[in-house]
Amino acid sequence: MQNFNYGVDQLTVGLCLDIASGRLKGLINGQAAARIDASWREVEKIAHGHVAVYGINTGFGPLCDTRISENDTSLLQSNILKSHSVGIGDPIPQEIAKLMLITKVQALAQGYSGVSRQTLERIIWHIDNNIIPVVPEKGSVGASGDLAPLSHLFLPLIGLGELFVNGLIQPADKVLNDKNLKPLVLGPKEGLALINGTQFILSFAVKAVERLHNALNIADIIGAVSLEGLMGSARPFDARLHAIRPYKGTQHVAERLAAMLQGSAIGSAHADCDRVQDPYSLRCMPQVHGSSRNAWLHLKEMTEIELNSVTDNPIVFDAGDTISGGNFHGQPMAIPLDYATIAAAELGNIADRRCYLMSEGRYGLPKLLTGNAGLNSGLMIPQYTTAALVTENKTLCFPASADSVPTSLGQEDHVSMGSISGRKLNQVIDNLEYIQAIELLYATQALEFRRPLKSTPVIEACFELVRQHVPIIEDDRVFANDINILHRLIKSGQLLTTVNEAAQTHNVNLQDTKDFGIY
Repeated sequence: MQNFNYGVDQLTVGLCLDIASGRLKGLINGQAAARIDASWREVEKIAHGHVAVYGINTGFGPLCDTRISENDTSLLQSNILKSHSVGIGDPIPQEIAKLMLITKVQALAQGYSGVSRQTLERIIWHIDNNIIPVVPEKGSVGASGDLAPLSHLFLPLIGLGELFVNGLIQPADKVLNDKNLKPLVLGPKEGLALINGTQFILSFAVKAVERLHNALNIADIIGAVSLEGLMGSARPFDARLHAIRPYKGTQHVAERLAAMLQGSAIGSAHADCDRVQDPYSLRCMPQVHGSSRNAWLHLKEMTEIELNSVTDNPIVFDAGDTISGGNFHGQPMAIPLDYATIAAAELGNIADRRCYLMSEGRYGLPKLLTGNAGLNSGLMIPQYTTAALVTENKTLCFPASADSVPTSLGQEDHVSMGSISGRKLNQVIDNLEYIQAIELLYATQALEFRRPLKSTPVIEACFELVRQHVPIIEDDRVFANDINILHRLIKSGQLLTTVNEAAQTHNVNLQDTKDFGIY
């Protein structure tokens, strides 16, 4: 297993996910240790000195003018974890909580936060042993740090809160006792450094970058199957067209669609037909899917900057020079998360239009994609589900970052609400994956009516995988079962893996460029 050096190496979305999955081990090397120890010593000096420094020898928020005695600096730090643990709602997924631990170590290990190596090593112990804190989903306003969720995340360090152990929730003090570990006594600034930061927002962003990356690739694949089922034209994907409007996302999607469709017998069969133009949901896939890719690129760029940033407050520089600033403010992430939410919703919007188009009985397809309409409703109602999900996604597109409610007696008078942005984006992707499953059901059924003509090896590989799990629709059945099966093929990555393997076998280039990868 390879190692990742916290605070020294550059963290990417892919590497972050690899640490979370156990494929990569994160550790603190000598270079990071020296920085961490130096910063820790500077904070110790401040704690024993006479100059007021926020959060080290003063209270928090509107209590920043209240001096704390030298003897109470440790109690101050444990108190902040307790008093700020006000989260509510269901626990966030364990993977997200684990990503919070990983991203927090990366930020603190850069040596500007005044935490001890002992504290960081305990957090790494939780990561390595997959003993993950229980973190409620709601309660962060996304500025002055993700205070509530980060407080819950680090309560177990002082023997409080709850932990997931082998999927079961247990009290932290019991788990530590079972593992022969004692609760930590936090030093000056440590509690504040632990809860000041954007790791809740950031971890939802990391997961969204991965999930939306998958959804974007799936959108192109299923869109190509739909186009073949509708006997649409591949001409709008000609590289010359997109060279004169050269958006990165648009060009990438056009290249992928052209590669998947090149050499199709279905495409050749209607090369000289009298259809002048296809509907936008087919013809404009590069422009629409590509715009969503551009939004994804922006989110990825912002996420990777945040992954390697120091986001607590105050920041401790050399020789005890401290600056109280605003690196904890979530706005740099909140806006791109809201932008990406719209991008994800639009992938579902255009997919729903293709489902509707395939059910209309146009272009040689039977109405509702059934040969026995009347007795059978065929694929009438699954498009109702896509319509419902599309509208639900639209309601989730209101940008949380456009709102701000002052907190902390007005000291924190502008907040990002980015925590809500991150959660909403993942909700939209949840719905999008089901919309894509329904489009796949329509597209593969449409392709049946083009037989004996075949599409390309890549599209046929997609079709064959579906048929291994979902048979051709001849009579009405419980279509929810089919939708759930196809959803699992998409969400698990099996569909994407099958298509990529077929592409590799047949020398079809569908590989990510550096821009569009997650490493």
